[in-house]
Amino acid sequence: MSRKGILLVVVFLVVFGAVYYFYGGHSVPKGQPPLASFPAGDLTPLKVAFNASASSVRVVVMLSPT
Repeated sequence: MSRKGILLVVVFLVVFGAVYYFYGGHSVPKGQPPLASFPAGDLTPLKVAFNASASSVRVVVMLSPT
């Protein structure tokens, strides 16, 4: 395959990945609560949800793009 063909395939994969990431939808497995996002600076919903399930195992994962 020529360099031009490889570049075309790579560009196609990047564009496809970006479209899927932004428009592919976000879903969770059955039985799992839906994903939640919190506004910046207000973690009250997180605190309430965390404290509501005191009898079960809880895991908090905070991801940052930086």
